[in-house]
Amino acid sequence: MSSLPCGFGLPLRVALAEAVDLLPSGGGWVYEPKFDGHRLLVVRGDEVVLQARSGRRVTRAFPDLVAAAERLPRGTVLDGEVVVWTDGRTDFAAVQRRAAATAARAPVLARALPASYAAFDVLALGGDDLRRRPYEERRARLVELLEPLGPPLQPVPATDARDTALQWYEALAGTGVEGIVAKRARQGYPAGRRAWRKVRHRDTKDALVLGYVGRRRAPRLLVLALPGDGTPVASRPLAPALRAGAAQALPADEERAAEAVVTAAGVGEVAYTPVRPGGVVEVRRETTRQGTVEAVRFRGGPGE
Repeated sequence: MSSLPCGFGLPLRVALAEAVDLLPSGGGWVYEPKFDGHRLLVVRGDEVVLQARSGRRVTRAFPDLVAAAERLPRGTVLDGEVVVWTDGRTDFAAVQRRAAATAARAPVLARALPASYAAFDVLALGGDDLRRRPYEERRARLVELLEPLGPPLQPVPATDARDTALQWYEALAGTGVEGIVAKRARQGYPAGRRAWRKVRHRDTKDALVLGYVGRRRAPRLLVLALPGDGTPVASRPLAPALRAGAAQALPADEERAAEAVVTAAGVGEVAYTPVRPGGVVEVRRETTRQGTVEAVRFRGGPGE
């Protein structure tokens, strides 16, 4: 795309965030809400190209964003999330529908499920490569660029006050915000690296153990029933320490029980061995769309 700066050949590598349990503190950090959408680069050269995090071009799926991005100066590259709002909260299923739309179907969905773009960085502006500039400067340029344009291209909120970020963390969970991302104010754009920090909304509770996948002496993951829901749910792969202590903590296998099947995230259907009811494990569950369940420790086991 001839109007972009040198070094902006597609696909572009995006900056990434490392998951942490606590927001970093001290000076020099800026905090942003993490919206529940699809990562998207908006590239405005002689024409508009929309690039997913994977590098795939998804331009035809979002004609409404393409039309909005045509108002940007040539030589501009934005990083952010495409989201769809439904009843006051982000609707990830709707974003998935939009992203998977054919060229013929995309205009229809754009009218029924209009997209918004939550921009959190500007990598190039008017042909100037900004990736080596500090985040705080890029942030100021982003706000100056987008605020006069208005929706659907909007800068995400940002604050350098950790207390404010913690208030956002609590108050915005019901709107579909995944959590908070922290970035160093003086850092350039860390393409391809996990230099940012991300805290996601999680919920810790006790779950009933229904079975396990793998060998009883060192199971790969557990099959659980969450409170108020008897549907079998596969945990994330167990940490080594939890696998090592599982044999003593797991209830006995169900006598003559037939092998059952559960769906594990990222794997699909896997067979598991049922156990007798009674075992309880503390789990940490992300409250966002992934809904992944992480086993933390067995109740009644060592250390309880």
